[in-house]
Amino acid sequence: MITDQRMPASGSLQPLGLLVDKANQLVQTLATPSLVQLVLRVALAVPFWRSGMLKWAGFLRLNDTAVTLFSDEFMLHLPGGPYHFPAPAVMAFLSGSGEIMFPILLLLGLGTRFAALGLLFMTVIVELTVPDGWPIHLTWAAMALGIMAYGPGNVSLDHLICRARSQAR
Repeated sequence: MITDQRMPASGSLQPLGLLVDKANQLVQTLATPSLVQLVLRVALAVPFWRSGMLKWAGFLRLNDTAVTLFSDEFMLHLPGGPYHFPAPAVMAFLSGSGEIMFPILLLLGLGTRFAALGLLFMTVIVELTVPDGWPIHLTWAAMALGIMAYGPGNVSLDHLICRARSQAR
């Protein structure tokens, strides 16, 4: 990972090079990896959380609209299809549960890579359901992959647990 690039000083470009160096230092100071990882986690959690909240009528009780969506509206756009979702009530429950639990885990930074993997899988299903939404789905997939690749950052329970575990050894 490139963290510091400096332009070579040469004649008339020297003031420009210094300005670019200062700008790079400012950006690196503002966009620390832990801040970026935290923002990625929040940005990925929000749309799924909002969707999940619309599916529930109470604790472990789906609203009628959620089941209706999976039985009548949502279709899987696979070759030879589109096809209805199998077991729509089960799919609505799993979807609603994932859309609540995975964002909570992301926000806490607990089991973060697992939660990001779950949301990546859900993003694939959403893309198969709403293929025209690929620009936003691609953004969600990129955020999930970034979280899976680089972890939750220092502002997370995962980091605190790992640090406590290493100090106990």
